[in-house]
Order: sequence, then C-alpha cells, then structure tokens
Amino acid sequence: MTDTNDAAAPAGGAPQGGEGQAQPGLSIIAQYIKDLSFENPNSPRSLQPQGQPKLDINVNVNATPFNDNQFEVVLTLSAKANNDAMALFVVELVYAGLIKVSGVPQEHLHPFVMIEAPRIIFPFARNILAEATRNGGFPPLMLDPIDFAALYRQNLQQQQAASGNGEGEGEAPQQPMPN
Repeated sequence: MTDTNDAAAPAGGAPQGGEGQAQPGLSIIAQYIKDLSFENPNSPRSLQPQGQPKLDINVNVNATPFNDNQFEVVLTLSAKANNDAMALFVVELVYAGLIKVSGVPQEHLHPFVMIEAPRIIFPFARNILAEATRNGGFPPLMLDPIDFAALYRQNLQQQQAASGNGEGEGEAPQQPMPN
C-alpha cells in the first residue's frame, strides 16, 4: 500500500514534463477531529416529526504550513436546522488533515492544497456529521459533494473584490502559502 493518493496524482508512474521533474502528489499523514459540537436545544419537542426543516450549511477551508512540505488543512462544516417554531439542531465540525505535498511548483501550491486536500478529507468529515446528527436523534445529515475548486475560485473573487474596495478579508488566505 502506498501513501500517495492516486486521485491527486496523474495516472502512471512516469514523471510529467520529462526526466527529473517530480510528479505532483499529495499524501495524508493524519486526519483528526479538532472540534465537534452538537446541540439539540429544544429536545424532546424538536424530535417530534414536523415536516422538512430549513437547513443552513456553511463550509470553510483553511491551510497553514506545518513544516517544509507539510500543511495542516482545516475543513469547518456547520449546519443549523430550524422549522417554523424552533431550532432543531446545530452541529459544527472542525476536521483537519496533515498532508504532505510533493512535486508541485510554488505558484500552484496554494490552489493545490486548498482544493485537493479538502476534496480528499471531506468524505470522512461528512460521515462524522451524519453520525452526529443520527446519534442526536435526527435523520443523518448527508451533505452533497462539494466542488472545492469552485469554492476556491469564489473565495478568490470575494477577496479580490474586497481588496479592491478596501474592505475586509475573505475566507481563503490572502497570500500564497510559503513552501
């Protein structure tokens, strides 16, 4: 078994771009829960069948360098469920992965880390949220897959618009991560 994720690296073992260039790769060193919170503020009334709740779901990705070619990528998922009468539940998960990146040019490092790493760790975080809501007495919250490339582009556009207007920061880091 290899610790390089084949989904993040091109198929085949040959280096791309000729001899001597390393193949882009990403390996997961560790995955872990940094924080998990589930609140059921109106139980047991909230557990009575009441129709389809209104869900508010938020996703945030952040990455910080750990050492030379390793990064801690943090995926924050939060969900609030309400009906007309009350809050049903609030769940928040801060899930992280320590990743090692190899063969990625510096100019492509930031998008590679901010797109590929959360794409790989998301299914694990999704399962934790589903189990937490199920264990809280509700049907499992099964989040749809997330397009992290589109999320990255959206955050980048928001940052550019905010910096052009002299306003605050977006959710993605402002500067490329150092290698």
